[in-house]
Amino acid sequence: MNTNLTNDTKTIILLCGVFGKDRSIKPLTPKEYTLLVKWLVKREKRPEFLLADENLREASKDTGLELSRLISLLGRGVQLGFAIEEWHRNGIWIISRSDNDYPSRYKRKLKDSAPPILYGVGERSLLNAGGLAVVGSRKIDYPGEEFTRDVAERCVKDGISIISGGAKGVDQISMSSAIGSGGSAVGVLADNLLKKSLERTSRIAIQENRLLLISPYNPNARFMVGTAMARNKLIYALADFSLVVTSEYKKGGTWSGAIEELKRENSIPVFVQKATPEIKGNGKLILEGAFEWPENFSSDQITEQLKMIADGKRKIPPPQTLDMFDSKIKNKNKFGRDTTKSTIENSSLSDRETTKEFQNNIYDVVLPLILSKLSSPKDIETLSQELEVEESQLRIWLTKATKAGDVAKHFRPVRYSRI
Repeated sequence: MNTNLTNDTKTIILLCGVFGKDRSIKPLTPKEYTLLVKWLVKREKRPEFLLADENLREASKDTGLELSRLISLLGRGVQLGFAIEEWHRNGIWIISRSDNDYPSRYKRKLKDSAPPILYGVGERSLLNAGGLAVVGSRKIDYPGEEFTRDVAERCVKDGISIISGGAKGVDQISMSSAIGSGGSAVGVLADNLLKKSLERTSRIAIQENRLLLISPYNPNARFMVGTAMARNKLIYALADFSLVVTSEYKKGGTWSGAIEELKRENSIPVFVQKATPEIKGNGKLILEGAFEWPENFSSDQITEQLKMIADGKRKIPPPQTLDMFDSKIKNKNKFGRDTTKSTIENSSLSDRETTKEFQNNIYDVVLPLILSKLSSPKDIETLSQELEVEESQLRIWLTKATKAGDVAKHFRPVRYSRI
């Protein structure tokens, strides 16, 4: 086995890696490996401690992991030696969670879900450089392509790396645009790391230290929907901000990855391209808490402006709670009379001020989505159905938009359109 790897890393690859022709032994999942890590931490030991038979038996007993399975996994030394030789011959390096240069962002954000092993090709320093994660559907129209290229080129001018998944469509366009403009990119791949690293354009950028390709899966792994979905969180975790160019509604990896990040406790700000009727998912992501990507800003201040937007606006609640400000508290007094009062009427003055501020924040986020639906006049009922928002709440927003001069109100019948 290659001496460039520490005994700790060799142990982790044996326990968690997929290699060799014999696939009858199932490697440990990240959660299963975490059980061993916690067991080792309590004893202040390193992973190589498990190479001793007596220690492995004790670990199996305490963690509930089958001893015969652990023995079989650690007995794959010869097969691993051949695999490492092939990987290194093709420029692939390997790091594990026990190595000092393992990305701290993964440990900090993903904790126990951080992949035990990472295979990579290219400049390792990009692992902790941060950047903008750009994701989206494989199928993308011409305006979407132009938008993606423009964002990537703006990021290059501001010294920001592009982080994506390397798939066809938005991923490849964003990465190739960044590289083609003289910038850097990180591709978190779900399959074929070895094959993609050998492509001509990749090799040139890798040699210039402007491209990093990584994967938690075997460098020869084939595409699988499950692995593609699982690597989404790895893309977001390396970035400072994220941008969803196009997303279907409740379908596909782009949607699930964005929703997962929005719900994460220590999530990064998620931005989306301006919603249109053709990309319904983008508007729905705004309702779930994403921010609309600003149309105009200085190319040399992208990070500062994205941070200002994210810090200045709270994430809005899911669609089913958007009518919370029109909700009622119904109570019966001792005489059986209905003493219904609005929640705002029952609140203190400070509560009212906080609620008003929260409403204004929500309005600022939702207004662009409302305007995108009003290219032609629509009545409240139709607009309410399209946005999946209660008519009472929508009427409040439309009244405010009309007074501000953003929306025109038509009569006979009552309809609204964008000005």
